[in-house]
Amino acid sequence: MDARTSPDRSSPRSMATRCCIVGGGPAGMMLGYLLGRAGVDTIVLEKHADFFRDFRGDTVHPSTLQVMDELGLIDGFLKLPHQRLQMMDGKFGEASVRIADLRRLKTKYPFIAFMPQWDFLNFLRESGRRFPSLTVRMDAEATDLIISGDTVAGVTATTAEGPIEIRADLTIGCDGRHSIVRQRAGLEVEDIGAPMDVLWFRAGKRADENENLFARLDPGKMMVTFDRGDYWQCAYVIAKGQYEAVKARGLDAFRGAIIDMAPILKSGMADVKSWDDVKLLTVTINRLKRWSRPGLLCIGDAAHAMSPVGGVGVNLAVQDAVATANLLAEKLANGCPSEDALDAVRRRREFPVRMTQRMQVVVQNRLISAALKPGNEPLEPPLPVRLINAVPWLQGITARLIGLGVRPEHVQFAVSPHR
Repeated sequence: MDARTSPDRSSPRSMATRCCIVGGGPAGMMLGYLLGRAGVDTIVLEKHADFFRDFRGDTVHPSTLQVMDELGLIDGFLKLPHQRLQMMDGKFGEASVRIADLRRLKTKYPFIAFMPQWDFLNFLRESGRRFPSLTVRMDAEATDLIISGDTVAGVTATTAEGPIEIRADLTIGCDGRHSIVRQRAGLEVEDIGAPMDVLWFRAGKRADENENLFARLDPGKMMVTFDRGDYWQCAYVIAKGQYEAVKARGLDAFRGAIIDMAPILKSGMADVKSWDDVKLLTVTINRLKRWSRPGLLCIGDAAHAMSPVGGVGVNLAVQDAVATANLLAEKLANGCPSEDALDAVRRRREFPVRMTQRMQVVVQNRLISAALKPGNEPLEPPLPVRLINAVPWLQGITARLIGLGVRPEHVQFAVSPHR
């Protein structure tokens, strides 16, 4: 059943495919590429007309670089503009610490690549064009599920040409933490909580401005900065629900607090001209209790929203996609995999997700919450951070947890002989 040649294709309002992926983020685009590579008739629906968003995670970790290498895509991928990070250094008050050293990783790509996510997603889309079985439909927003008895049989969507009905043997929700797929499927979400939100903005960077600091923590304040070549990408961390209070103090006070923490941003903060230049990211940690029901599976943020701690969200989504393709690509050749086969994805990925979220919660509760408490007492690095800073091989362990994660996935199935 080919999405391009199905008899239903004659109708502009109806089409059929083997697998319909809802959401063109890292999980959806990677899974679409993998299934297209395997010869599985697949449609990816992306609700926006392009991939350019105000905020998308830009950190591509060694685990994802390894997947790109296994797919034979790494050379072209690394030709895209990016910056590389090997050491994660921070400041707790006046104390400088090293949190992780990726040079200690025994992997082909011991660095984090900072790359706009729209470049990553566009690269996957362009790379996947050679697979006849893969269709990526932009400006196509899923609105509801098609239910037949107890089984999900596809989705309805709005497109620039009008509403469309897509019948699919398997529907996969990759549509993020506000997933319409999981909502319509009635899958129960377990909320774990997060004590902070993030204000995301850019500050200009002069050619002579260079600094390796990744994170800064002062009494009552925390900020993370990424050197993006010609600008600084900044994440100012605030206590949960305090955005309106920050705004009430005024933009000048906000800019002043940033410059106090990071004097190197003094000239660049002129780029923050209004609150429209500052994006509120509401931090959430949650996960589904069940990831599937007959005819449907959720992965990536649709199955488990991650904290920005460690910048691992993109890479967990990619790992989910690889595991899903490994487990289901061959089974999809014969129709929708069984409920047990779909649940095998959860069984494979739940442990890494739980362990990563547990580590994020520890960092949030013991480091970030403590740093965000109001007060003027000097901030000292906690004992675990002091130990990591003092013992270089511990920096390799933290690098592995951040860069490779818990039980990284590898591409296991061969390309379809028909490709």
